[in-house]
Amino acid sequence: MPAGETYNRSDARAWAHENYVGACDVILPSFKSDLSGLNEAGIRHDVRRNMELGFWGALLVSECGTTPDEMRQFMEIAVDEAGGEHYFMLHGAFDTANDIIKMTKDAEAIGVDGMLLGHPNSFYPQSPKDILDYTHYICSNVDIGVTLFAAHHFNFDRVDVSGYPTEVMVEAAKTEENVVAVKYEVGRPGVVGTYECFKALAGTGVLVSDPFEPSCPLWTELFDMPWMGTSNYEYWGDRIPKMLDAFNNGRREEGMEIYWQIQPARTTRLATQATFGGANFIHRYLWKYQAWLNGFNGGPLRQPAMKLSDPLMARVKDGLKKAGLPHDVESTPADYFASRNPA
Repeated sequence: MPAGETYNRSDARAWAHENYVGACDVILPSFKSDLSGLNEAGIRHDVRRNMELGFWGALLVSECGTTPDEMRQFMEIAVDEAGGEHYFMLHGAFDTANDIIKMTKDAEAIGVDGMLLGHPNSFYPQSPKDILDYTHYICSNVDIGVTLFAAHHFNFDRVDVSGYPTEVMVEAAKTEENVVAVKYEVGRPGVVGTYECFKALAGTGVLVSDPFEPSCPLWTELFDMPWMGTSNYEYWGDRIPKMLDAFNNGRREEGMEIYWQIQPARTTRLATQATFGGANFIHRYLWKYQAWLNGFNGGPLRQPAMKLSDPLMARVKDGLKKAGLPHDVESTPADYFASRNPA
């Protein structure tokens, strides 16, 4: 597995086709108990746990209050701990386009394998061309493989009713040689938008990922989706990597068994997400707690972050119990905040 392997910009798409095979979850940074800096032992713990669970790799999340220096340190620790045996993507979500470019160049130097392209909160495009120009500006200034990110929380619905203009993705696939994939999670309800995205990008060499794991049986059958992410799949332990592998290797019965096994936890996860719908703010604290239930480090996060309540923690823990999935049964919320590697 050539994780951390250097590739040329012109080879990025071919490299991704060869290596983007598996499920990509997320790793959130771990902090010291007083939030004065990163918890290196906790980050290394999470990388090892991620590898144990069989994930292809992880998105290193940037929306947890890290400073630029800490974000670089976060990447360095993760890449060092993996030792070339695990893939990493930079979460390209920073205050400005130039901040994204600078951090992505650092990621390239550190050995991170790809970047998920976000958009600054101040980015307010008024046409598809504005989005395409932004995409070109980023991609032309970095060499790493870029995954475009189509999501409703970017507030592009006024530009295109689907939530992200398909023509931007198609044109970027033609003009930006280091665009290697699209993470598509707009056009809902229903799957028509995603289906059209797969069709539109067929033959371009750009991979399409629907991170919404209930759709996995459909897209692996219709479009041979080899790579899925990024999302907090670690909530279900090793189930998502195993399910995707089963569907992509002709073991559909095994895949569907896993699909229905996790259903109680899946519906619990969706119900909890509905409680903060419209916030345009991902509940990173909840994601970190869900990971902690499956052996990750846990611990506090910096502001700004949604609050983590006892009823919410009890609810997602109960979802794993109903599904019969392994999880930290005896632990308490206080244990989560203390983390597995106190620092």
